Amino acid sequence: MKLRFLFFAMLLMATAVPAAQISTTVTDLLGRNVVVKLPVQRVILGEGRQLYLVAMLDRENPAQHLVAWRRDLIQSDPATWQQYRERFPQLEKIPTFGGSEQGTFDIEQAINLKPDIIIMNMDARNALVDSGYETILAKAGIPIVYVDFRYDPTRNIPPTVKLFGKLFGKMDRANAYLQFRDAELKRVVSRVAVLQGPLPRVFLERLGGYSDECCMTFGKGSFGRFVTLAGGNNIAADLAPGTFFTLNPEQIVSANPDIVILTSGNFKTLVPGGRWIPLGPGADMQEARRKLVWFTTRPAYANSPARRNGEFSAIWHQFYNSPYDVIAIQQLAKWIHPELFSDLEPDDTFRRLHRDFLPVPYQSGYMVSLKTGEAKHDTLPRATLR
Repeated sequence: MKLRFLFFAMLLMATAVPAAQISTTVTDLLGRNVVVKLPVQRVILGEGRQLYLVAMLDRENPAQHLVAWRRDLIQSDPATWQQYRERFPQLEKIPTFGGSEQGTFDIEQAINLKPDIIIMNMDARNALVDSGYETILAKAGIPIVYVDFRYDPTRNIPPTVKLFGKLFGKMDRANAYLQFRDAELKRVVSRVAVLQGPLPRVFLERLGGYSDECCMTFGKGSFGRFVTLAGGNNIAADLAPGTFFTLNPEQIVSANPDIVILTSGNFKTLVPGGRWIPLGPGADMQEARRKLVWFTTRPAYANSPARRNGEFSAIWHQFYNSPYDVIAIQQLAKWIHPELFSDLEPDDTFRRLHRDFLPVPYQSGYMVSLKTGEAKHDTLPRATLR
C-alpha cells in the first residue's frame, strides 16, 4: 500500500503543471515598460551575483527557474559559490556565459534556451544595444529588464528587490526583506543626522589588491554613498568625475585621509597570487589582517593620520553589488564613529539576515581591521552631537 501511494505521489509530481502565467507590464530600473509572462518560469541571470537576491525570494530552491547565468559569481566570489553549490548541487548544471561588455554573451544560447526573461544590470545596456542583441532578442520574443545594485544601490535596491519579487511571484518575501533593510538602515542614519562639525576624512580604495595600481576608488555613488550615509567625508566625492575612478597618489596625499578603508575579496581565480584580501564567508581573519598590513606601506598614505593612527580596515567588495548594502553601511559607521555606534554589531545584523532570508548558514569573514579595540580613535577629528 505504501509503495502504491509513493508511486502515485511521484506520478503527480512528474506531471505537475507550472503555475499559469499572465502577460503583465513591468517597469525596469531604466524606466522601460516591458511585457513579461508572470510568474517567470525560465530565467537567464545577466549577472551571477543576482543569485544573492534570487536565493532570498526562492529560499527552498533558487536554481529551479534558472536556465543560464553569467559566471561572475563563480569567479569573483568563490567562497559564496562553494556554499551554494554544496547546498544546491543543481546550480553546477546550469549553463554559464561571459559578460556582454566583453562581447562574450552568447546570443544563440540565450535564444535556444527560450527564457521568459533575461535580467541584466543596467550597465550592460549600452553593449547590448551597440551589438544589436537587444533588438535580436526582442524579435525572438525574449524580454530584457534592467536592474541596479551597483551604481546607486541605496536608491535602487528597493525597486530592484520589488521588481524581482514581482517577476518571481514572491512579493511577500521581497517586502519582508525591505522592511528588515529599512529598519537596520535607520539605526545608522537617525544617529548620523544629529552630527555636526567636521566629519572624518575617509578614502575608499576600491578592489584593493586586484592590481598594483593606486588608487582606484568610488565617487559619490555606490560605496562612496555608503560612506556619506555612515557619517564620513568621502574625499573622492568631489575629485572623482564618476562612480568608479582612479585617483593619483598625489591627490590622496593632499586630501590627507583620517581613515582608509579598502574593498577587497578572494580574487584567486581572476588574479592568482595578487595582494587582494580574501574576505568572504569563512575567511581566515589572520591571513586577511596580514595582507591588509601591506597597504599601510603605500606612498599615498605614508604621512596621513590614517597611517599614524592605524586606521586601516577592509570590507567585502561584493557589498557594492548585492542587496546587502545595509551591512556595509553599518560597518562603515562603526569604523568611522566607534563611540556613537558602540552598540551596533554589523556581524550580528548579517547573521540575522541569513537566518531569516537566506538558505545558507552565516559564516563570518566579511570585515577586517588593523585596530585592536577603539583606543586610537580619540586622536581623530570627530563630529559632535547637536
